[in-house]
Amino acid sequence: MKSRLCIGLALLLLASATPVQGQLGAWDLGIEYPGDNEDMPFNVDKDGRSTIQFFVNNDEFQDIEVEFEYDIPFAGEADGPESETISGGSNETFTLSVSGIDVWNYAADSKGEFTITANLVSRAGLPIGLPGESEEASGWLKIPRIYSMELDVADPVGPMNAGSDVILRVTVTNTGNVQDKVGEVEVADNCPLLTTDNGLDVLMTRDINAGQTTEADLRATASESHPRRNCKIEVTVSSNGAMNSGGSVLAGGETTVTVEPPLEEPNDSGDSDDPDDPVEVISSSLPAPGVASVFCALAMALIASNRRR
Repeated sequence: MKSRLCIGLALLLLASATPVQGQLGAWDLGIEYPGDNEDMPFNVDKDGRSTIQFFVNNDEFQDIEVEFEYDIPFAGEADGPESETISGGSNETFTLSVSGIDVWNYAADSKGEFTITANLVSRAGLPIGLPGESEEASGWLKIPRIYSMELDVADPVGPMNAGSDVILRVTVTNTGNVQDKVGEVEVADNCPLLTTDNGLDVLMTRDINAGQTTEADLRATASESHPRRNCKIEVTVSSNGAMNSGGSVLAGGETTVTVEPPLEEPNDSGDSDDPDDPVEVISSSLPAPGVASVFCALAMALIASNRRR
């Protein structure tokens, strides 16, 4: 009796000492999170891509075969293994590549949950009946901050004359996915006698929401001695958000202004050497003497002459 009890206890101890890895169902699915923190999201780059490492740990003696399913947020596409065989007592790591996320259509720092599911389909080469075993793991994808701008310089209505100015409307559009503003403004032209004002400095004081625009006017003035010429004016702005993030995003535009000679003013001087100038005629208001009066005067003069003789 005692010997049987000892044998039973020995078998019980042997069974309890059997490694856990020999038990059925001793496999699991996991994700290698950034910083080993499951709350830390995987960043999506500007091309809408991200890479995720995950693993299957098989603590069983037998080989297992699993099939994978993927659920990706932001209408993304998954490129990972469809099925894999994991040897008994081993740990296999796999790569899931995410692509096709249009990051421009989502607000910066938006988060979406992705899910990886592993379904056991066979053990030691034998199919698993339904319902089978499955494991699931999930994480987060994060939309990046994208700084992007577009700039347009409106063309002038027509040419300008030397000694005058023209107003050019400049429009800046925030084509990124986060609020931004203009960090710096640079204006350049190829005409030394053309000057521009600082009217675009106001752009650096305005916040521009994603997808919105802002406008400002640039005044270009040609000196009175400016020759006839086509002047190219270039405007470049930088993203303030990109600058603060250690990057550089520039947007530029240009237009051409035609400068014509100054308008001629009429000559107000009264002196003229033109022989065709009209001759001023001064008339008198006194009555002209008649023919009878002339004859009377001649007769009286003749009579006076005879008397003297």
